[in-house]
Amino acid sequence: MAQPEIPQASNEVTDSWQQAVQAVLGMVVLIGAVAMFHYYAPATVQAPQPDELHQQVLQLSEQVAELQQQQATPALVLSRYRNSIGYIYGIYQVGYENHAAAIRARVSGTGFLVGDGLLATNRHVAEPWYGDTEAEGLIRRGASPRLESMVVFFPNSPTPVNLTAGSVSSSEDLAVLRIEDKTAVRGLPVLPLAKEIALPGEPVTVVGYPMGIAGMVAKSPSGIYQRLAYRRSDITEASELAALSLIRPSTTCGHLGDVVGDKLIYDATTAHGGSGGPVFGRNAEVIGVNSAYIDGFSGGTLGVSVDALRPLIEAAQKKP
Repeated sequence: MAQPEIPQASNEVTDSWQQAVQAVLGMVVLIGAVAMFHYYAPATVQAPQPDELHQQVLQLSEQVAELQQQQATPALVLSRYRNSIGYIYGIYQVGYENHAAAIRARVSGTGFLVGDGLLATNRHVAEPWYGDTEAEGLIRRGASPRLESMVVFFPNSPTPVNLTAGSVSSSEDLAVLRIEDKTAVRGLPVLPLAKEIALPGEPVTVVGYPMGIAGMVAKSPSGIYQRLAYRRSDITEASELAALSLIRPSTTCGHLGDVVGDKLIYDATTAHGGSGGPVFGRNAEVIGVNSAYIDGFSGGTLGVSVDALRPLIEAAQKKP
C-alpha cells in the first residue's frame, strides 16, 4: 500500500522563518553600522588637519628647545662670564676718633662687571656696617665707619685689584664700586642686564662665592686643601688661591618663586660670600643681584631686580 505524502508546508515555513531572521539580523547589522558611523564621524571630522599638526609640532619643538636652553644656561654663563665675576675681600672698622676701633672685621662677597671699570655688588658688601645692628648703634652714638681696604680677585688673575667708592642705593641693598686700575679688567666682558621683567616660575642661575675663601679652599685639590684648610681666611690665603688659579665662582640653579616690586624670591641656594652675585634668567641675562637668604628655608633666597641697579650705574659713570 502506498505511503501518504508528507506535506511540504512545514519546510516552507521553516525556510521563510530563517529568511525573515536573516533579514532582521541584516537590518540590525546595517543599523548598527550606521549608528557607529554617526558616533565616530564627529571625531573623524574634528581630527587635526595638516596645518594644525604642523603647528603642534612647532610648539613641541619650541618647548624642547626651551628646555635644552634652560639646561645649558649654567654652562653658558660660566663659559662667557666667569672671569668677569670677582671675589670681594675687605677690612673695615667702626670707632670713635682717638680711640681704638670698637669693631674691626673682615667682609667678603661677590661682584660683577657692569661697565667700564664698574663692579656691581650689595650695599652691605660695599659698606659692611650697613644693616649691622651693632655697628649702626655705634654710628648713631657718634662713631665713624671706615674701610681700611677693599679688593677684588678675578678668576685667572694672580693679583687683586683695589676698589674705591662709587654709588650706593639709599633704599635697596645695592652698590656700584669703582675698579682703581681699569687696565686689570680690560678685555673682560660686561654682563648683560635683562630688559624684560622676570616672571615667577622662570629658571634662574646664581653665580658667586658662597662661604668665601673657605668655600674655595673646600673645593681645591686635596694637597692644597690640606695645606690651606686650617689657616685663617685672610688676604694671604686668598692671594695663594689666586696664584694657583683657584679663584673660581660656583653656580646654583632654581626657579623664581615670586617678584614683589624690586625684590626677587627664588630657591637657588646661597650662603655668606655669595652676596652681590649676578642672578641670571632664562636668556643668560642678569635679572637681579643676589642679596640675602632666609635662614632655615631653602626656598627663600632674596635678590634685587636690575631695574634698581641701572640708576646706580648711571650715577657712577657720571662721577669723575
